[in-house]
Amino acid sequence: MSKKYFGTDGIRGRVGVYPITPDFMLRLGWAAGMAFRSMGACRVLVGKDTRISGYMFESALEAGLSAAGADVMLLGPMPTPAIAYLTRTFHAEAGIVISASHNPHDDNGIKFFSGEGTKLPDEVELMIEELLDTPMAVVESSKLGKVSRINDASGRYIEFCKSSVPSGTSFAGLKIVVDCAHGATYKVAPSVFRELGAEVVVLSAQPNGLNINDNCGSTHMGQLQAAVLAEHADLGIAFDGDGDRVLMVDHTGAIVDGDELLFIIARDLHARNKLQGGVVGTLMSNLGLELALADLGIPFVRANVGDRYVIAELLERQWLVGGENSGHIVCFQHTTTGDAIIAALQVLMALKRRDESLAQSRQALRKCPQILVNVRFGGGANPVEHPAVKEACARVTTAMAGRGRVLLRKSGTEPLVRVMVEGDDEAQVRGYADELAKLVAEVSA
Repeated sequence: MSKKYFGTDGIRGRVGVYPITPDFMLRLGWAAGMAFRSMGACRVLVGKDTRISGYMFESALEAGLSAAGADVMLLGPMPTPAIAYLTRTFHAEAGIVISASHNPHDDNGIKFFSGEGTKLPDEVELMIEELLDTPMAVVESSKLGKVSRINDASGRYIEFCKSSVPSGTSFAGLKIVVDCAHGATYKVAPSVFRELGAEVVVLSAQPNGLNINDNCGSTHMGQLQAAVLAEHADLGIAFDGDGDRVLMVDHTGAIVDGDELLFIIARDLHARNKLQGGVVGTLMSNLGLELALADLGIPFVRANVGDRYVIAELLERQWLVGGENSGHIVCFQHTTTGDAIIAALQVLMALKRRDESLAQSRQALRKCPQILVNVRFGGGANPVEHPAVKEACARVTTAMAGRGRVLLRKSGTEPLVRVMVEGDDEAQVRGYADELAKLVAEVSA
């Protein structure tokens, strides 16, 4: 069955536009509470990022959950992976995150975690959707859910993050600039790195409900690049609004993306015989990552774009490490979902073990030129499936003889075809991308 509300990462949209409305969130809380209660006694943790609408939706979800007889434990502003962790440690039946991740403040959304700290199974999401279409009935007064607040949530998560590096680890002598995107990491991230001995310069950690991801964080790296250079720091770390993505800046001011961070982590695990299999990337992972891992004898597979698909592939193969070039990195040896702080700590440990700077450590991965062209079309038939487009893609792939890659995919949210070509020769890659984009436009006309 297709889903009406749930996408690949929960439910997300513009605040005030259905379904991101208080009345829907009330019903969603009730439907989720009824679904979780059907599996037994029910406690649900609720956390959020720092956008202003989080207060409104927190209250609506709380009321709906209580009406269904589910007990609610409120965490306040916390990174998304912290909710996954705390859901497990409190033995709750589920966790809910109110967040639109890297989007601006006028978007919001809802993510769910199971009691194991993983994405909800499809059958549970479908159960919630079915309940949303039924009349809302409040349980009798004596069975209403109780609501409490966890006051030491930040401290618990800080200690968990620190436990992901060996006991006694010190980053003394390391100067780091941390950009918190005025988001959910604004309290915990600086504390983690400071408590491990690093000198920390903090950017964008004064959330006002409206400035989350506003010209800062992992989607706008200019501020961090300038600060690293001005502070003569060893490196910079940028988080997104809900703390599940991380990008870095080396001491020269160059951006280090998710593919490069994933490589540094995987190479370190491989060197210590702790990798346990290979690495999962996505269809958008740079070919250079695949080639660099191959040089080390590390298997690499691609999942569809989205952390949900990366995690599913890791679980199926029983591998430990995967991620996206956007900076969503999963380290299953430590946690159950993408965690920006955990991933950043693994990179710092890898640099420490090799006694290298971030600029030095990234050099083993030579990223291939990657050209992405968006082609708008008028709806109707999918241009990607047109015989002439398929033939052209096959011809270009053959011409690049294993040293390049072509990917055409239709956007799931806009009438766009994304044409991506990558390979060794940038001029050649750009020519092929322009050629394919022109063809897509022609068959769409």
